[in-house]
Amino acid sequence: MTLNGTHPLLALVGTTASGKSYVAMELAKSVTGLEIISVDSMQIYRGMDVGTAKPSEEDLRLVPHHMIDLVDPHEEFTISEFQKEAKKVLNTLQQRKSTPLLVGGTGLHLRTIIDNLTIPSQYPQARSEIESEPDTEKLYTQLQDLDSLAASRIEKNNRRRIIRALEVTVGSEKKFSSYGPGLQQYPESEYKLYGLRWSREAIDRRILERYEWQLKNGFFDEVQRLSQSSKGISRTASQALGYKQFLEHLRGNLSFDEALEKAIIDTKKFARKQERWFRRDPRINWIEIKQDPLEAVPILMKEYR
Repeated sequence: MTLNGTHPLLALVGTTASGKSYVAMELAKSVTGLEIISVDSMQIYRGMDVGTAKPSEEDLRLVPHHMIDLVDPHEEFTISEFQKEAKKVLNTLQQRKSTPLLVGGTGLHLRTIIDNLTIPSQYPQARSEIESEPDTEKLYTQLQDLDSLAASRIEKNNRRRIIRALEVTVGSEKKFSSYGPGLQQYPESEYKLYGLRWSREAIDRRILERYEWQLKNGFFDEVQRLSQSSKGISRTASQALGYKQFLEHLRGNLSFDEALEKAIIDTKKFARKQERWFRRDPRINWIEIKQDPLEAVPILMKEYR
């Protein structure tokens, strides 16, 4: 599928530290009219630059980037807001006949764009009441009574998903299943998906190397500035990998070395989670990377010729 009959619509995915942004920059410098849309739930925050691996000032000068620096760290930014903003960007690019390249590792945010998922709102009061019931089986029975279709799509012991389905059903007074088939369905998309795949050992090494580079380039100073802000930091922003652990250090709960070790461990776990998420999507064309992410460039360039 192409946009305005020019270039195909591509999405480039992969785990953290897989080199997605590096590959995207090489493509964008070679393909006229290509603009990068960041699909990252943390790069939207201003001032969270080093720790979220945002593109450099030079990269931003060379290639237009979107969905970066949208809000301040003390603000919440829901996935629905992300989806709306991304749609605006895509419409703008279409009007000026530029081609978007979606790049990121936040799987749910990507799917709101390529699959146009309807994301239900959050209902804190309903959720609080539901969570107060400790018996997951009882909650599942309640969901069966209220929305049997949604219940049929959820495992009986998956408490998190059962609670979410009940929260939406009770809070919105609209069945959870009415919002669509859910994440287990992978419909045809106008985007062609590519993924960078490394061995786990290679990703672990790259995560370690990235933390070393980030700390040399002011990551900890960045976290300190955020912690000292009079406006504070939102719950979502404070959960960003690396930031969360160094904030714990600044609160006196961890030594610096403990915080760094925990950040590395948690980031490796997150990479495994991303890998599992993307592996479930049969639409992704995987590119096996051995040594350098740029090995993917010749393969992807074929799509633009």
